[in-house]
Amino acid sequence: MRSIWNGAISFGLVSIPIKLVNATENHSISFRQIHTEDGGRIRYRKFCELEDREVTGQEIGKGYEDSDGSIIPITDEDLSSLPLPTARTIEIVAFVPEDRIDPLQMDAAYYLAAGGAPAAKPYTLLREALKRSNKVAIAKYALRGRERLGMLRVVGDAIAMHGLLWPDEVRAPEGVAPDTDVTVRDKELDLADALMDTLGEVDLEDLHDEYREAVEEVIAAKASGEAPPETTAPERGGKVLDLMAALESSVRAARESRGEEPEEEAEVKRMPQRATPRSSPKETGGKKSTSTARKKTASSARKSTSKAGGGEKKTTAKSTAKSTAKTSGGSTAKKTPAKKTPAKKATSRKRSA
Repeated sequence: MRSIWNGAISFGLVSIPIKLVNATENHSISFRQIHTEDGGRIRYRKFCELEDREVTGQEIGKGYEDSDGSIIPITDEDLSSLPLPTARTIEIVAFVPEDRIDPLQMDAAYYLAAGGAPAAKPYTLLREALKRSNKVAIAKYALRGRERLGMLRVVGDAIAMHGLLWPDEVRAPEGVAPDTDVTVRDKELDLADALMDTLGEVDLEDLHDEYREAVEEVIAAKASGEAPPETTAPERGGKVLDLMAALESSVRAARESRGEEPEEEAEVKRMPQRATPRSSPKETGGKKSTSTARKKTASSARKSTSKAGGGEKKTTAKSTAKSTAKTSGGSTAKKTPAKKTPAKKATSRKRSA
């Protein structure tokens, strides 16, 4: 790999000659701007506003635009005379636990290669010291005309350096989080946990850029004079109307994609709730409160029925009294023959007539 910077690591009084090598590469497909009518390349030419003519690269320098729009020329000599101790040195300033580094600060990544045989011993010493301490080194270095912050850590048998943004370059997340009060239920959290467990872990080596592969297929087809392959449009997520249903569907789809049996869906609905202090039956409305509520409901139903049909209530009372009289012996049962008296009187009247 070609080095982009040569210098040394300053480790106290130890100096380690190193070469800086890019640790990452960009595989994205780049396009050129063309004239759509004839396919001609569109190029940018650099013109001087004052002379209205195109200038060459040798005539171009640096300038700082002031607040009033005026340009202040800055030459390479002006910058080279600045007191920059890290111009050719990666100066280690501290060793800290890796979890102290905010991932938001992470920038470009580099490998630090030992600069020749004399650098092998101090290079290995620093690498093993980082391993044993379980810490990372914080360093300052200069690259492409500015001083930067970096983090050194061990990757395999090599030392890698991650460029870090300065703390004042990371914005605070103000106004990003929802400004409304939202309550998340335990059941929703249980389903989210189940979805996370179902998706599980992944080997990052198995992940690849599907969009880049699709673009390459389109380019290959058009280069050979064929029609570009048809692809199905990705499904767009709609508005979430029922969060629980969306979570359950997500768990079901994730399990089906992993080849698991759908019967396990029932287990998701019965996931144990998180540990919370249990309330007594009196507080939560146990069996006693439930039976009381049922009695109150039945009583209110009887009252409403009696109010709605007053005549029915009297009729029911009379029929109840008659049935009681028939089933129970005693004075009440003996009085029943008195009802036959009107019938005898009617018979005697007929005879007299």
